[in-house]
Amino acid sequence: MFQKQPIMRRVLLSLAPIFLFSIYLYGLRPLWTALVVFTLGILTEYFMEKKRGKKPSEAVLVTCALYTLSMPPVVPLWIVAVGILFAVFMAKEVYGGFGRNVFNPAIAGRLFVYIAFATIMQRGFVRAGSFGASAGIFGYPVDGLTAATPMALMRGGQATNPWDLVLGLRMGSLGEGPVILIILAAIYLIVTKTASWRLIVSTILSAFILTAALLLASVPKALPLQSLLAGSFLFVSVFMATDPVSAPKKPLAQWFYGGLIGVAVVLIRTFSLFPEGTSFAILMGNTAASLFDDLVTKKKPIPTNPGATDNTGKEGNK
Repeated sequence: MFQKQPIMRRVLLSLAPIFLFSIYLYGLRPLWTALVVFTLGILTEYFMEKKRGKKPSEAVLVTCALYTLSMPPVVPLWIVAVGILFAVFMAKEVYGGFGRNVFNPAIAGRLFVYIAFATIMQRGFVRAGSFGASAGIFGYPVDGLTAATPMALMRGGQATNPWDLVLGLRMGSLGEGPVILIILAAIYLIVTKTASWRLIVSTILSAFILTAALLLASVPKALPLQSLLAGSFLFVSVFMATDPVSAPKKPLAQWFYGGLIGVAVVLIRTFSLFPEGTSFAILMGNTAASLFDDLVTKKKPIPTNPGATDNTGKEGNK
């Protein structure tokens, strides 16, 4: 049924422990979200590719997995459905399918619903733990158990427990919490040459340097360094910035690309009204990806005398 893509299978394997951890935090809710996302995402690509005489790619499974894990735990399922339809149809199939999309589909779908349904999305965060006690069976939060995310608390000047951030025992999107599992996934993807280490390192390093610089400069709105462990920054750095289709292909261009994403994340988080800037940063990077590749590609010199003879003694075209 699917075009076989071993790279995509390795990405799915790396995401599996993170998804299982989300079930530990939020009970059965991630399963309902995944059911809606995978059903609609696969069907959308199937019918679009069928018209082209092709099979859907296994990349759509990665798009569905990443989109699922980027969702707040109790966002209504109809919003989840709208986002994955936009992701696969508008951000991928409209461009011609796998390998032709300019933007990361999962991020595009997530950002679409984040802007279109901002208030509802923000209410979708609940306290983590107790096998989803705060999420409710069908995703309607139990009264009084919704709370602010660590990013929102930091922007308000409140302290957060670094160990809770590392262990993933804090609220947020379904897959952004388990820092240890995300780091292990990054190591696996790099060792198996599934993801570029340059993209991961440049994204994280640029964000770290700029955050530290803002703190040293005593910028009033500067967030603490542990903000890089909060929100979806690490998740995006490992799984979104490394998308082989929407990221640059040249090694040097990848350093510029990751640097742009890391800097954009910090600037948006610090100075904009949005508590989280990762989705916007990835789309900015996607827009500039081909430009970075062009800038680092050496251009062949154009002959100044078309009529001159070449080294074979034959006269060139006139």
